[in-house]
Amino acid sequence: MSQQTLKIRDLHYSYPDGCQALKGLSFTVCPGESVGIVGANGAGKSTLLLLLLGVLFPQEGQIDLGDVQVTKKTLPLIREKIGMVFQNPDNQLFMSTVYDDVAFGPRNYKLAEQEVAARVRQALEMVGILHLQERAPFRLSGGEKRAAALASVLSLRPQILVLDEPTAALDPQARRRILNLLQTIACTKIITSHDLDLVLDLCERTIVLQNGQIAAAGLTPEILGNEQLLTACGLELPLSLQNCPLCRTPKSRGKLPPRSQGSPIPESCDY
Repeated sequence: MSQQTLKIRDLHYSYPDGCQALKGLSFTVCPGESVGIVGANGAGKSTLLLLLLGVLFPQEGQIDLGDVQVTKKTLPLIREKIGMVFQNPDNQLFMSTVYDDVAFGPRNYKLAEQEVAARVRQALEMVGILHLQERAPFRLSGGEKRAAALASVLSLRPQILVLDEPTAALDPQARRRILNLLQTIACTKIITSHDLDLVLDLCERTIVLQNGQIAAAGLTPEILGNEQLLTACGLELPLSLQNCPLCRTPKSRGKLPPRSQGSPIPESCDY
C-alpha cells in the first residue's frame, strides 16, 4: 500500500465552554516523515489528535489523507490508515489476553482468521513481546503494556502512526526500549510529547504549538536548540542540550571538550 500525504488546512475548533483550542492550524506531513508536535499544556496538542482520528470534527478547515477527507462517512477508512497509541495503554487494552487485544482490530475489519493470526504474530514480534501473547494485559509491566498497545495498532498496518506521550511514566530502561523500537518502525510518525529528548532523537521535523497556533516549525535540531523560542512557549531545552549540571559547560551532543591538566571538573563529567 503506497503511503499518502496528510494535509491539515486552516483548522479551527472551540469547545462548548468557548475555549478556542485551535486557531487556523495548517501543516503537511509527507510520507515517511517523523514529525514531533510539542507545546505546553493547553497548547492544542490533544485536540489536534482527536481531530486527526475523527473523534472531533473541525468547525472550520479540513484534514485530508491523500484524496480522502476526514468526515463521518470516511471514518472506517481513515482509522484503518491512521493508528493512534494513547498516552495511557490501559485505555487501549481491554481483552482477556494480549493476543486478543492485538487481534481485535483485524477481526473488526472482518479479515480471515489465518490473516489475523499472521498479523498478530508479526506485530508482536516487531515489538518483542511474542512470548507474552497469552498473558493478561493487566499483568504486564508499564513498558510491556506500551508495547502491547503499539502492537494492537501495528496489526492494522497503518500508513500513519500517531503516538501521544509514548514514554510517559516509563522507567529509563523501558523508555530506551520504546525509543529503540520506534526507530525501527518504517512508516509516517506523528509524535506528541513533553519528552523533548525523545522528539530530538526520533523526529526530523518539529512543530511547536502555542495557544492553538503554530509558533514555529522546522528541522528538529534548530527548533529544539532555540532556547529563547522554547522558553517563550513554556518549554525547556532537551536535557541533552542543557548545560552540564557539574561543570555548567554547554553540552555538545556526543562530543567532549578537552580538559586541561589539574582541571577541577570531575573526570566522570560526561555531558
